[in-house]
Amino acid sequence: MTDLDHRVGVRENSLVVRNLRLTNVTEKNIAVLVEEIDQMFGLDEVSFNRNKESIHLAYDAVNLNLDGIEEVIRKHGVDIHDDWWTHTKEGYYNFCDQNTKDNFEHKPWSCHRTPPGSIKRKR
Repeated sequence: MTDLDHRVGVRENSLVVRNLRLTNVTEKNIAVLVEEIDQMFGLDEVSFNRNKESIHLAYDAVNLNLDGIEEVIRKHGVDIHDDWWTHTKEGYYNFCDQNTKDNFEHKPWSCHRTPPGSIKRKR
C-alpha cells in the first residue's frame, strides 16, 4: 500500500490500528460518536463492533493521538472499559503513539558528515 491508498493526512509509515472496549454504549450515542470521530483529521477508518462492544480505529499517530479520540468518546457519555487489560493496552497505545510522533520529528545524523563550518581537506 502507499500513502495514496489512505485518507488525506494519513501516512503509511505512521499508521496505527487500535481496538478499545467501551462501556455505556447506546444505539443513539454510538452513531453520533462514530460519525464525529470519522471527521477527525488523520483518521483512516473507524468502526464499532456491537458484539464485543469495542471500537476499531486506524489513524496516523503523527496527526492524531488516542487522548484526542478519548475526549470525543467521553463527550458523548461513553467510557473506556475499566479493566486491567484495557488500561494496559491504552498505556501501550499512548507510548507507541508518542514514539511514532517523536521518530517522525527526529532529524537523523551521521558521524561521517563533516561538522558545520569545517573546511574539507583536499587530497
